[in-house]
Order: sequence, then structure tokens, then C-alpha cells
Amino acid sequence: MAGVIGLVTGAYTLVTSRGSWLALAGRKTGAGLAIGALVAVVVGSSVYGATGMPAATTTPPAEQAAVDRTPAPTLASPTATATPTTSPTPTAAAADTALALLATLPVKGRAPKTGYDRTGVFGPAWKDVDRNGCDTRNDILRRDLTNVTIKAGTHGCLVLAGSLADPYTGKKISFVRGQTTSSAVQIDHVVALMDAWQSGAQQIGQARREALANDPLNLLAVDGPSNEQKGAGNAATWLPPVKGYRCAYLARQITVKAAYTLWVTQPEHDAMAQILSTCPDQKVATAGSITLMPDAVGTAPAPAPKPVAPSQPAPSKPAAPLVVHPGAYCAPVGAHGVTSKGTPMACTLKSGEARARWRAS
Repeated sequence: MAGVIGLVTGAYTLVTSRGSWLALAGRKTGAGLAIGALVAVVVGSSVYGATGMPAATTTPPAEQAAVDRTPAPTLASPTATATPTTSPTPTAAAADTALALLATLPVKGRAPKTGYDRTGVFGPAWKDVDRNGCDTRNDILRRDLTNVTIKAGTHGCLVLAGSLADPYTGKKISFVRGQTTSSAVQIDHVVALMDAWQSGAQQIGQARREALANDPLNLLAVDGPSNEQKGAGNAATWLPPVKGYRCAYLARQITVKAAYTLWVTQPEHDAMAQILSTCPDQKVATAGSITLMPDAVGTAPAPAPKPVAPSQPAPSKPAAPLVVHPGAYCAPVGAHGVTSKGTPMACTLKSGEARARWRAS
């Protein structure tokens, strides 16, 4: 502070040539005082800056602007923080499940029906493809029926009778071979042949198509009317009425389609996936064993007789005609009779008569 006062006083004397409160003599003395005071001020400021107040730091303009724009923090009441919930990670389906196999099937649209002919593209029905000496239909009947009776002389092949626990309806059905009874139990192509034709079978060749049509993996003995109702439907349009069998049914369809490089449509895939999500451990299907039954030879039970309609009672005989004597009195007027010789007579009343008489009619 003394340096500043001296600087001001010296400068005043130097400029005005007047004496100051220090009684300086002339401009030279004032100039000397001003210079000395200026040196004292500079040195004092340097020393104070090094040992006194801390040196200021320079904030870059961009950072300063960011600081200026930052709102002042406000105090808020603490709030409870919700604990985040974690969704369970879906587990991949096991490799031997129907769901896992479904994931490998291509999804495409239906191919056209053009060129389809049951015998022409899939071969004659029920060939002996496994060369065991028996047609495929009887092979499946022996596999799926219980209490089987085999016709003598067929080397354990031809089924005369048996009992089916139908997987589609849950009913117990008695099978008896015959023109009017065999259709009660039919052999269903689980993947219908028309559906196979429209989902890739056109490209697999004749031999593979005939194998598909006779593969026990693709065949089930079932209730005849249910098989007819299914027709050529796939999983998007038809499923067994018994819901408890649907997982096994779809597993068989998927296994067949995978074995013969067939595809599924999008609606078919979605229907399969939805149902199998309720039974994710459902395994892929197997064909089951086919064996001949030479020890089950017997005679088929006679078909149940058709119910006989109750007989109608014989019509009653008309009453014998009344035998009358011509000319005899009669009543009532209009009655009829015959003579002993069979001549028809009628009871009539002529004008003027008091009573009616029998006369020829």
C-alpha cells in the first residue's frame, strides 16, 4: 500500500511541478519517487502472488459453459429402488424331443395338387414292402390290436378279429373281418398322402414315396369314421378328439416329415409348436415292432346278428256274412246278408210296408 501512495504522490509532483504533502522539491524529485514506488509495487505484488492467495486456474470456455448450464443440485427425499426382476432364460429343447425336431423342418407354402394320383405316385395300397410275406394293412392290425385271431394257412398274417383301443377317440372297438364290418377299424396315414404330396413328396422319387405310404412309422389302426373325417388334413386343420393323445400324434407327424425330407406350412408349424409347448419332453416317435403271429390262429367270431324287426300281428279275418232267408223281416234297414247259397241280400223297406224284409240286393 505504501508503494501505491508513493507512486501517486510522485506522479502528482512530476505532472504539476507543485509541492505535495511530502514537500518534494521539483519534478526530478517527484519522478524519482514515482519510479521507486512503481518498483516497490511490482515486487510486492510478485511476492504476494507466490506466497499469499493461491493462483487462479483457467477454465476452458467450453467447460465453463457446460458448468454454467448445469442446474444446481436439489435435495430430494430418498425413494425406494425397485429390485429388477429377471425373466427365466428359455432352455433349448432336448435333441431327441419332437420340439427340437420341429425346429429343423423347413417352413414353406403348400405345393399344388397337380399330378397327384394315389396309386400312380405312391404305388398300390398295402404292398409287402418289408417282404415278410404279409401286406402292410395286416402288419399294422397285428401291431395295434389286442386279442388277435389269425386265419389258418396264412403263416400268421391275416387278421380275422381283434380289439382296438382307439387312440383318436378313446373308444374300444371290436374288429371283425368282413365286407360290412372291416371299415370299423381303418389304417390312417398319420401324414396324409395328399399332404405329403403337397409338402415335398413330389421331389423324393417313386421308391421313397412307396416307402412312405407303407412305413409303419406313418401308419396307425384307428376308428374308421375319425379317419374319414380327417381326410388329407394336417395339424392346422385336424387333430385327434382325445387331447391327451395330441402330443404323441404330432411327434409322429414330425418324425415322419423329418425322415422323408418334407416341410410344414406356417399354420401347421404354429399349431404344432403351440401344442408341444405343453409337453416339451415329448420324444420323437418310433415305428414299433411288426411280427407274424402263427400261434394266434383261430376262427373269427360270428358277426353279431342284425336285429330282427318285430313281426306285425296277422290281420284278423273278416266276420262271416250273416245268413238270412229271403222275405223274412229284418232290421235295421240297410243291413246286408247272404242266403244259404251265397246270394247277397239287403234289408229294405218298400213304400206302404210297416216292416223291412230281406230282399236280393
